[in-house]
Amino acid sequence: MTTRHTSDDSGAAGAGAGDAVDPAVRAELSRLRESIDNIDAAVVHMLAERFKCTQQVGHLKANHQLPPADPAREARQIARLRELAENAKLDPAFAEKFLNFIIAEVIRHHESIADGAR
Repeated sequence: MTTRHTSDDSGAAGAGAGDAVDPAVRAELSRLRESIDNIDAAVVHMLAERFKCTQQVGHLKANHQLPPADPAREARQIARLRELAENAKLDPAFAEKFLNFIIAEVIRHHESIADGAR
């Protein structure tokens, strides 16, 4: 993931605006952004691991002529993720949108695997 810095950065945007930023604020901003970058990297790696597992599920489903989608499982996962989000003080609607995006991609992969197995 690419981190997009806005004009409140200590960078070139807003010519001269960064010059007035206190060095302690600049250091804290840098520390926080480094943490964000590390979290982004972890999210990408975790998604890659998740997709490795879902690819295996897709092959298993294709080999046994099971449908690519499992609406009951998806509904349980959405409810579970919404609860996890609430407990983590994350917007449950955002968490649901995120999971729906992932589920749609997984189903697309499963359909592709099933098409290749025919």
